[in-house]
Amino acid sequence: MSNRQFTRMRVVAGATLLFAVLIGSVQAGHRIFRQNAVGGISIDPEGVVREPSVESRKMLLSELRKGMEKVAPDLTAPVPLRKISLKRLHAAIEESLRTGIGRLPDEIRYLAGLQRIQYIFVYPEENDIVLCGPGEGWRIDDNANVVGVTTGRPVLLLDDLLIALRNADNARNGGISCSIDPTEQGYKRLNALLAKQKQVRSQRNLPALEKAMKEAFGPQQVSIQGVPANSHFARVLVAADYRMKRLAMNLDKSPISSLPSYVQMLKSSRDTSSNPRWWLACNYEPMVRSEDGLAWELKGPGVKAMTEDDLVTVDGKVKGTGKTSPTAQKWADLMTDQYDRLSGEDVVFAELRNIMDMSIVAAAIAHHDLLGVSGLSAPMLFATKSDLTVETWNSPKTIAPQCSFVKSRKGWIVTASGGVSIESWQVASKSIVDNRMSNHREAAQGGKHWWWN
Repeated sequence: MSNRQFTRMRVVAGATLLFAVLIGSVQAGHRIFRQNAVGGISIDPEGVVREPSVESRKMLLSELRKGMEKVAPDLTAPVPLRKISLKRLHAAIEESLRTGIGRLPDEIRYLAGLQRIQYIFVYPEENDIVLCGPGEGWRIDDNANVVGVTTGRPVLLLDDLLIALRNADNARNGGISCSIDPTEQGYKRLNALLAKQKQVRSQRNLPALEKAMKEAFGPQQVSIQGVPANSHFARVLVAADYRMKRLAMNLDKSPISSLPSYVQMLKSSRDTSSNPRWWLACNYEPMVRSEDGLAWELKGPGVKAMTEDDLVTVDGKVKGTGKTSPTAQKWADLMTDQYDRLSGEDVVFAELRNIMDMSIVAAAIAHHDLLGVSGLSAPMLFATKSDLTVETWNSPKTIAPQCSFVKSRKGWIVTASGGVSIESWQVASKSIVDNRMSNHREAAQGGKHWWWN
C-alpha cells in the first residue's frame, strides 16, 4: 500500500490548510453501552463515530470489573519471560469449548498476562511453537483496558492474536492499515469556501469559519485493510490513529511534557507553508535467529511516526510531494523518540505496539513455514473458519471532521494528522544469525501447562 492511501492533510485553494479528520476506536460487546464507551469514542451500528456518554462508560467499567475472574497467584507476579505453548493453548481452548459455559476463561482470553512477544521458539520434537515475553497479572483500568497489575501496560488479547494469525496472507498481499479519506466533493466545497474567505478582508469570525468548514468538508470515509473492520484489532488501529491526531492538533493535552503538539511547535517556527500528514508504522530491526531457524527474536522499539507533505488540486485530487516540512519531521521524530514513554501513559499506543508484535509473529510463522517445520496442528488458531470465533464490534465508517486553528502570517492554518500502516512481512523477511539464540530456546523448554514462567 502506498503512503498516499493513509489519512492526509491538504493544502486547499492556495492557502495553508491542515485539516483535521478524527477517528476513534471501534467499540466492542453485545450491549449498547459497551459499543458506546470503550476507548473514549462511541461508534453506533451505522458506523458513525461520536463521543461516548459518561454513564455508558461507568456502566461498562462496572460490568467488566464484576465479570473479571480472580487471577491465579502464580500468574500475578511480573516475570521477564512468560512462555505460551501454541499446541497446549489450542488443547486448552478445545477443552474449554467442550466443557465450558459459553466463554473462555480469562487466563486464556488474556493469554496468561503476556504483555509483549519477544521470542518465537520452534520445537519440532514436540510439534510445538512457543511464544515468550514479559508478563504479569491483570486488572481493568479506569478506561476499560485490560492492563498489568504493576506496570499498567496492556496485556495481549487472544482475539488480537487470532486476527493476526488468521490474516497473515492478507498482510502479505497488501499490509494492514487504517485510513480516513475525505471525498473529492468535500474538497471541492472546502476549496470554494476558502477561496471566498481569502477575498474577505474584514476580521474573520473563527467559530463561524470552523462551523462552515466542517459543513463544507462533510463526513470522512473510514477504511480498514488487511483485517476485519469489526475486530478489536481494527479498533486498536483506529484508536491509536485518533489519539495521535488529538495530540498533534493540541485538542488533548499530551500526557508527557516532552511531547508538545505539532500546533505548539508550529507557532514558534517560520514553517507555515507545508501540508504534512503523519502515520504510525513498524519500527523494528532485522529479526535475530538461530542458524537452524528454530529460535527467533523481535528487536527494536516497535513503532515510529512517519510524515510526508501532500498537495490537493482545485478539483479535490491529492498529489504526494515526496517532501517533508522541517517542523512536521521534527514532530514525527519526537513522537518516535518519546513513543515508549507515551505508551506508559496512554494505553492505546502500547496496544498498537502489541498488535504489531503479533502481526510480525504471524508473518514470520507464515514466511518461514514454521508450522511445517514444527509439525504443529492448531486449526482453531490459524484457520479463517473455526469454531473459535472472535468478538465483533461496530465497524467505523464515517466521522465528522474536527479542527484546530493557528493564526499565521499567511492566514489561518487548520491542522490534522493520521494513519497506521503495519508492513509485517517486510520486517519478518529480514534477519541476522546469532548462535546464542539456540541457548535461549533450550532454556525456555519445560512446563506442563499451556503457559509457564
